[in-house]
Parts: sequence; C-alpha cells; structure tokens
Amino acid sequence: MTDSPFRGTTTLDDLNALSAGTAMIPLGIRFTELGPDFLRGTMPVDERTRQPYGLLHGGASVLLAETLGSTAGNLCVPADRVCVGIEINANHVRAARDGTVTGTARPLHVGASTHVWEIRIEDERGKLVCISRLTLAVVPRDAR
Repeated sequence: MTDSPFRGTTTLDDLNALSAGTAMIPLGIRFTELGPDFLRGTMPVDERTRQPYGLLHGGASVLLAETLGSTAGNLCVPADRVCVGIEINANHVRAARDGTVTGTARPLHVGASTHVWEIRIEDERGKLVCISRLTLAVVPRDAR
C-alpha cells in the first residue's frame, strides 16, 4: 500500500492507554511502533504466556495477533464506526520458549464493510513464530 490506511493522529501513548483493564496488561502486551501501514507490538514469553510444556501458548499468540489487527483496523475507520473481529486463524510455525515476541499487523484489504489483516509474530532473532490472518467487520459504533 502506498497511502496510509490510518486516519487521525493517534500516538503509541494513546494506544497503550487503551490497554488499562484489558487482557493486554496481565500478558505484558505493549504497542511499540505505528508506521504508515503497520502496527507493531511486543509480548513477553514467560510464565504468563507459556503453556505447561514451556512453549509460547498458541492462544497467547492469537490474543496478540487479534489485539494488533483489531486495533490497527480501528485506526482506519471514522469515529462513528468500529471494527470487530469475525474470524481469525493462526499457524504456529516455530516454538518460542523465552524472550519477547514481536507482532506486526499489516492490511491486506481495508474496505468499507470488512478488513483483512495479516499479523506476523517473530522471535528476537526475526524468525517467524506465528502467522495469522484476521477478518474484521466494520459496523456502526452503537451497534456493538
């Protein structure tokens, strides 16, 4: 995409402030970069996000992916509209045992009624851990 899909002048501080009272806080998810056509965030791989076998929990990866994709989608719609997730898939392609994973959400389609976002989650070496695709519905804000 050559033009930014994002509207307005939202900052990372604004986005991180929205995290209060959400699943993002106990899991340690932080928004770290807002580019012209992407939103990036991190999540630790530790006792909060590992499954019993010591690996990053797939559900935690999906939560990171949906957080990034739905937040990015909501940066693209007018104030009277909101994006809500209607489908997400994830392929877990490499294990992560510790450190931090970084997710990057980029739009594949930004339409008036639906969005499709791709979210790549990588380990600290830049190796792909999870690839996810999120479909969002764009609905009137009062219809939630």
